[in-house]
Amino acid sequence: MITSGRNAQHALDSLARSRANLADALSDLVAVVATEAEENPRFAERLTQVLVKVRADVESSSPAKVKRPRREPGPWDPYVVYAESGEIGLRERLQALDLEQLRNIVAEHAMDNDRLAMKWRNPERVIERIVERVMDRATKGDSFRNI
Repeated sequence: MITSGRNAQHALDSLARSRANLADALSDLVAVVATEAEENPRFAERLTQVLVKVRADVESSSPAKVKRPRREPGPWDPYVVYAESGEIGLRERLQALDLEQLRNIVAEHAMDNDRLAMKWRNPERVIERIVERVMDRATKGDSFRNI
């Protein structure tokens, strides 16, 4: 508990540098509560029960996770299409998709590391991003294969 007292004193000292009035008020409040708990066993017991309950509640609650809406998976895997029919075949298949389907492919395959492609409204730009990423990943390491 001594460590907690040091932490509290350090926090009050830090607060006093920016908001002296608030630090003084908190210090006075803690002093009143501590004095009352020392003099009144019923108060001390009730205070202990409340603080134990609060601590248990804090420890048992998990931080609220923000659920992001997940996109639908892409209609097909662009890497498979590229492997089967090359860049031209991939472009042809991508041309047949609407903007949302293209965005689904981008999201599913993490092709938007700069967070721009999902904002684009021109399907051609999104298609270029997909083709670029697929070709980059498909040929990654080729320079070491021909040794």
